[in-house]
Amino acid sequence: MDRKILVLGEIRNGALRNVSFEAIAAAKIAAKGGEVVGVILSDHASDFAEEMIAYGADRVVVVEDEKLKTYTPDGFGQAFLQVINAEKPEGIIMGHTALGKDISPKIAAKIESGLISDTIAVEIVGDQVVFTRPIYSGKAFEKKIITDGIKFVTVRPNNIPPLEKDENRSGEISTFAADIKDLRTVIKEIVRKTSEGVDLSEAKIIVAGGRGVKSEAGFKPLQELATALGGAVGASRGACDAEYCDYSLQIGQTGKVVTPDLYIACGISGAIQHLAGMSNSKVIVAINKDPEANIFKVADYGIVGDLFEVVPMLIEEFAAVKQS
Repeated sequence: MDRKILVLGEIRNGALRNVSFEAIAAAKIAAKGGEVVGVILSDHASDFAEEMIAYGADRVVVVEDEKLKTYTPDGFGQAFLQVINAEKPEGIIMGHTALGKDISPKIAAKIESGLISDTIAVEIVGDQVVFTRPIYSGKAFEKKIITDGIKFVTVRPNNIPPLEKDENRSGEISTFAADIKDLRTVIKEIVRKTSEGVDLSEAKIIVAGGRGVKSEAGFKPLQELATALGGAVGASRGACDAEYCDYSLQIGQTGKVVTPDLYIACGISGAIQHLAGMSNSKVIVAINKDPEANIFKVADYGIVGDLFEVVPMLIEEFAAVKQS
């Protein structure tokens, strides 16, 4: 029997999130040569179908309904569950995002399936598909094999490289008519507190500030540096608690978990709760006046100095590089 893996494409700010393409790449491995089927739920889902195929989906099922204009757990849950029952897949993969973390346990309970959340790697060992996920705040990793039932997995953004986009890939696009009814949730208004620009959870470069930024104004040079690098701004819980910035920027055990290519920590001491949210970044640069700060223990590069002197110098250097 051919293996079939469903991948839920997630739309944010009018575009498919990059983690959707990473989920396709993970599904390609897990399917072991079988079929990868993209699923898009939206009031204009067909707009994104070809892009999922370009990134590796063999075919795409679109569910278009006005009730799916904005995410609600019961609306999306009903639609996706009906697609699952119709397709009868061997596996389901989606991003470990706010949406994925909300809907995946609900769907898993409905279909009586287990769930491997926050996966950072998928590999074939022998004839088994092995999923790796961090545990104990990233201090250790566990490898899991699903021996029975549906392979239901969420993948952490920025860990599994997407396949190269190929506009010449072809695949079937079909429409599924879901029966969505008795919605208990109605979205009246969406108020966004996050700053415009790069999505923090999927940013390749993050400039983060801690209590060392001293004030709300102290985040301005960090924003300038992030803009110069094409990255996003984050913060430690200490900076959020001190009301230097909004909690939407918080990175750590009780905030967002990020794995960018480059993480620049400015005025962050390195509390274990913060390290849990960023220690798996590919390259970590720490800027701190205290040479004994814990952040230097996980940093690949350390700069002992005043961030208000160092950050402007970095901005100047990067600007010079861009002009050369």
